[in-house]
Amino acid sequence: MPRKKTAPKKPPYRTGAPHRAFMGIADALRWLRRWVLRSVALVLVLFVGWVLLYRFVAPPGGLFMWQEYRRLGAIERTWVPLDQIAPVMARAAVAAEDANFCRHWGFDMSAIRQVIEQGATRGASTISQQTVKNVFLWHGRDWTRKALESGLTLLVEAAWPKTRIIEIYLNIAEFDEGVFGVGAAARHYFGTSAAELSAVQAARLAAVLPAPKSRNAANPSDFVQRRAAQIMDGAATIARDGRADCLGG
Repeated sequence: MPRKKTAPKKPPYRTGAPHRAFMGIADALRWLRRWVLRSVALVLVLFVGWVLLYRFVAPPGGLFMWQEYRRLGAIERTWVPLDQIAPVMARAAVAAEDANFCRHWGFDMSAIRQVIEQGATRGASTISQQTVKNVFLWHGRDWTRKALESGLTLLVEAAWPKTRIIEIYLNIAEFDEGVFGVGAAARHYFGTSAAELSAVQAARLAAVLPAPKSRNAANPSDFVQRRAAQIMDGAATIARDGRADCLGG
């Protein structure tokens, strides 16, 4: 009886060096992905905790303030609660830097549209964004900082009331070389307290904010005087039309 032909058996599959290498790379990529996700989650948690802490605790300063301290050897700064700052100072700062502060959620979209239409001839950074930059980040124009600033601005707007944002802004902004915060600025320029600032003095302080190292509130140039007059008008306007309602006082 003829023997039945059987199909040849396939050789057993053997795991070779290329397969082991591939599996090793896949395991490494999975580990790397888990590590990246955990690191991002940890950074987010830390930032959220940091922002929530400053909701109740006065920030000790920022990176730029520390750099100026290292460069100059000393700085002037005294924390002043918002209820001890003349209300006209908060209105002047808002009128000068961010007239729609009480109405936006961290980004002034109308100002951004104007920047685009005018070819970036003017800035659109809000007080909320400036506060985030001064408290949490470094100064510069790189995209990493801008991305962090955008995310933190949304977080700050969600976690802090507007009164807290303007309070921290006025206490950490630079008003002259090595002079930080409205309390130190009021003494430095006018020999008075933040609570006793007049409308003219507040407007002059707000006028030096964009260029504190080259403008002087006590001995103002013609430009600073004109700008201060505009700011006084703007502060009165936002007080009348309700755009200063979130500032308290």
